[in-house]
Amino acid sequence: MSIKTVISMVDWVEDNIASNPTLAEMSEYVGYSEFYCSAKFHEFTGMTYKKYLLKRKLALSAIDLSETDHRILDIAMKYGFSSHEAFSRAFRKEYGCTPCEYRIHRPNIILYPKAEFNFLYYERSSSNELQYRKK
Repeated sequence: MSIKTVISMVDWVEDNIASNPTLAEMSEYVGYSEFYCSAKFHEFTGMTYKKYLLKRKLALSAIDLSETDHRILDIAMKYGFSSHEAFSRAFRKEYGCTPCEYRIHRPNIILYPKAEFNFLYYERSSSNELQYRKK
């Protein structure tokens, strides 16, 4: 799998995050098995697909909480959480406060950004693919 394919996987997740994208859908999009996509996604991002998706959903929901007046339940549903309670539990676990507390008090939190890749290409492998080294 090329680096471009992994980048397209991350871009696809970002473009489809509000529709609760699955690993199966992503793997179908790029044309590789779920197992292989999962392994490569983890290798390049440093976390599992599921964890990355959750962290990005929570980061985007925090932005919505601070920049809109939408109901917390509507924001939870927008990002695929099954209920207000499930969203609040996940939000508290990640940021140490509930979505309501965050909206009212606006504590400083660290939002997880979209994965970006910086590589130095240095040689071709025996299969003629570029080998990489992370910066």
